Amino acid sequence: MTSRRCALAGLVGVALVLLFAPPTVRAQAPGPNNDVCLACHGNPGMSTTLLSNEELPLTVDPALFAASVHARSEVACVDCHNTISTFPHPHLSAADRRDVTLQLYSACKSCHNDKYDLELDSVHGRALAGGNLNAAVCTDCHNPHTQSRLREKGTGALVAEARLAIPQTCARCHGAIYEQYRTSVHGAALIGDPPRGMPGGNPDVPTCIDCHGVHSIEDPTTAAFRLKSPALCASCHADPQRMDKYGLSTAVVSTYVADFHGTTVTLFEKLSPDAQTNKPVCYDCHGVHDIQRVDDPHKGLEVKENLLRTCQKCHPGATANFPDSWLSHYIPDPQRNSLVYYVDLFYKIFIPAVLGGMGVFVLTDIVRRLIERRKGAKPQ
Repeated sequence: MTSRRCALAGLVGVALVLLFAPPTVRAQAPGPNNDVCLACHGNPGMSTTLLSNEELPLTVDPALFAASVHARSEVACVDCHNTISTFPHPHLSAADRRDVTLQLYSACKSCHNDKYDLELDSVHGRALAGGNLNAAVCTDCHNPHTQSRLREKGTGALVAEARLAIPQTCARCHGAIYEQYRTSVHGAALIGDPPRGMPGGNPDVPTCIDCHGVHSIEDPTTAAFRLKSPALCASCHADPQRMDKYGLSTAVVSTYVADFHGTTVTLFEKLSPDAQTNKPVCYDCHGVHDIQRVDDPHKGLEVKENLLRTCQKCHPGATANFPDSWLSHYIPDPQRNSLVYYVDLFYKIFIPAVLGGMGVFVLTDIVRRLIERRKGAKPQ
């Protein structure tokens, strides 16, 4: 009953707007003037019943819409709802609410053609084309009536509020992954974890789109994504400006590629990017969405027992001293792995000295022989 009263009030409002509006607006109602549309759709409780007996809300909050990027960019309702040019509106023939979304989201293409095309080739777009009607489309992530600006106009940098909201947006479909991320070292630093003394809002940690992309999201289960993942991690962990704040090594790529695991993965990436490899990449040891601090007592790899369990995933016969051969991602120095550092330093001095001495000996012997030959003396 309330819905009907609201609709009736809206109709009266529209009638008054149209009555006193200029002739051009009356002839093309509802027209580009959003106030005309909101005269009805700004009333709380407006809805319609679909063939599935689902209620489809039709109310647009005028205050939230006014604060949206579309309203501030002077986008008119009919720019998106371009099939509506008269009142009463054409009949909406949709089986259910999902059908409504799938019928309307292609309107985004008229302004955002580049992003729309990227989405078609993404894991979401391919899933939709393959028959998964629940695969995410534009309006599942961006509510066109409330979407705020996501990037700064001048720099294109992601605004802080948008960065913080991204995990909650992805959680609408990926709730289980969100719970893992929320309690990880990355998620807690971004979203906040008061029990661990993490207030949140840290701009240095990755959010979902930093690893997966935005509109051109790849399938993370492919061999190609797996082989590229070390470079993905390195985009943050090899950045001195970012890592120096937390005392973390930036030698993640060089130390990884220097060992057998990284060398093999690098060769696969260059020679056979679509081939599977059983050699570990970063997330095989550190985790994917549930990465914890290195000193975490349950999962941190600085704890020897945790490191051993990680090694045993691939090396089931590994014993307690097996992880001692791994130097982490830190290059040995007098404070960290001092024995390795001094042995390496010894050989850096010893080998050049021996080879240099041999070179001097051979050179002086050659000079001596040339001098003796020149004097006509017989070699001894």
